[in-house]
Amino acid sequence: MGQGAKQTRENRTLTVDFQNEATYFQLLDNGKAFLECVLAFVLSLGFQLKHKATCDGGGCLTRHSHYVRVRLGGVSIWRIQCTTCRAVFTILPHFILRYRQMRPEVARDALLATHGGLSLELCAVLYHISPMALYRLVCALGQQSLVGVLTRCGLSLPVYFIADEKHSRCLTDKVYLPTIVTGRVLWHLGYTTEASAAAFMESYQVFQRAASQQEPSYRVRGILTDGFDSTTKSLRTLFPGARLGTCLRHALLKLPKKLVAIPSPVRKALRSQFHTLWYRARQRKGLRVFALGQRLRHFVNHVSTMAGAANGERVRRWFRDKKTGGYAVLEDPQMPVTSTLLDQAHNAVERKLFAMKGFHHPGGSQQAFLTGLAHLYNLVPYQRRAQHAGQCGVEVEGGKVPTRDWFLNLQILTSGGFR
Repeated sequence: MGQGAKQTRENRTLTVDFQNEATYFQLLDNGKAFLECVLAFVLSLGFQLKHKATCDGGGCLTRHSHYVRVRLGGVSIWRIQCTTCRAVFTILPHFILRYRQMRPEVARDALLATHGGLSLELCAVLYHISPMALYRLVCALGQQSLVGVLTRCGLSLPVYFIADEKHSRCLTDKVYLPTIVTGRVLWHLGYTTEASAAAFMESYQVFQRAASQQEPSYRVRGILTDGFDSTTKSLRTLFPGARLGTCLRHALLKLPKKLVAIPSPVRKALRSQFHTLWYRARQRKGLRVFALGQRLRHFVNHVSTMAGAANGERVRRWFRDKKTGGYAVLEDPQMPVTSTLLDQAHNAVERKLFAMKGFHHPGGSQQAFLTGLAHLYNLVPYQRRAQHAGQCGVEVEGGKVPTRDWFLNLQILTSGGFR
């Protein structure tokens, strides 16, 4: 007889902030005070315990059992149980990491140093842990959805965003990292080995599905891309009502490539004039006043005069293909204009991947590892450079160091024990 599908166990582990270890050990001797502290913490966050489906949540809670973490000095971990549905919840104190033998302070400092640009090997030496343990810690963060964590942090789903793919390498294979950014927040960081519209759509669909689960009425109004066909096709399919704009900075960079067999001063002069055209277009309050199409035709005629008819015709066809994306950027003032912030995020991720050899093998957890890096990028302030790695590993913008409880907040946000 065939076996039925194996049911997955619900994650009912709760990471609770007891302020300090002494308070936790004191509460272990007082069951009533222990339960009151746990419930007060859960209610303060606005969450509910994940009872079984048949339970209305009206039952009482009682202490159920406990076990001892021997490798962490014999710390007792208590479980509580609902008297109605018999669901059991494991209460994990803030100074214990789930499934990890390292202390949270060590994990926090190692992650800060890793995010600051140091390699897994060097971080392991500084904090006396194995490189694989640190790699698995980053992957453990990556098990949580970016959309879920960011919305728990109070961020609204992006109505306008930038989408693009970073070219990277996994050993000798070329891979692509489909990414969605709003401001300096990474909402999606995917992984695919193909540059096809189907592969990109499968990756971006992870964001679209997670966002729809958070807010069923979620709609995107505008998306900025670099004009790559596979990107635009995949996004147009997933977000049919959104305007697709073309990055103006990419347009400035691509114009010189359309001009061949001309002197460098002429090419630079035409690029400068093209930049002035877009700058003036952005200063106008309405496209009808500016007459963008007429200005583009005049510019093409100028290119034909300065660089020859062949170059003029090549630029004319290019304008015809990309004009819709340019209009979408200029017509909506809330639409992003350039993908500079996305490029900065890609460069930061690429520096981490270059330093972390755990990413560079075919059997690795690439998607989980990348999502973990995205969580660090979102939750740790922007890094200028890695300084004093033995102390904290980073110097942040404005001279401010991340607060010491940021890693505790990350533990709580990525905990799966709430509903």
